[in-house]
Amino acid sequence: MTNILGENDRIAAHNRAHLAAHGVLAVNLMSSPGSGKTALLEATIDAIGDHTRIAVIEGDLETENDAARIRAHGVPAVQITTGATCHLDAHMVHEALHGLDLSAIDILFIENVGNLVCPAGFDLGQHENVILLAVTEGDDKPAKYPVMFRTADLVLLSKSDLLAVLDDFAPEKAEAHIRKLANAAPVVPLSARRPETLAPWFAWLEQNLAVARAPAQAAE
Repeated sequence: MTNILGENDRIAAHNRAHLAAHGVLAVNLMSSPGSGKTALLEATIDAIGDHTRIAVIEGDLETENDAARIRAHGVPAVQITTGATCHLDAHMVHEALHGLDLSAIDILFIENVGNLVCPAGFDLGQHENVILLAVTEGDDKPAKYPVMFRTADLVLLSKSDLLAVLDDFAPEKAEAHIRKLANAAPVVPLSARRPETLAPWFAWLEQNLAVARAPAQAAE
């Protein structure tokens, strides 16, 4: 396992350097299945896609359904079908990058396989890890899956429009569990169905895109 992770980390470093040379922000989206990753990407493309060049790498066990949804919004999407593998790895992403023109991309979203265990252990070459926790799940998920939530640079409480009709999810409890992991990542409630809730998400992307662009701009 050590050799596998060592080789993965080597390729991940190569991916990160390749992305950095083009000033591309790479965001690894992780969550349980059905948390709304693809819906959030669709809402993001619709809102900022006219001034921010977006591409997506889609990871799924089977089918190209999510990639087809993204392409329908006029955005390039490369599908990775993992079969029995419950996560993406750096080699898979490296191959997918060959199908994208990085000079024409500002933000690359990597939608990982829906799973709160396996993806946490594999660096893909991303800059930021974003974890979606749907309010239809338990607010104790961060306590049950500490490795995943400890890696988060941002936690999005998705489907938050449903909080009004739920009595078994408390955002403050979810955040408290994250803080117990010594993780100070922002915890932001939002809903892909409520565009007015997405402003903090877009501001976070803009801030991190500026950071990702800085080395490439300095080299010009």
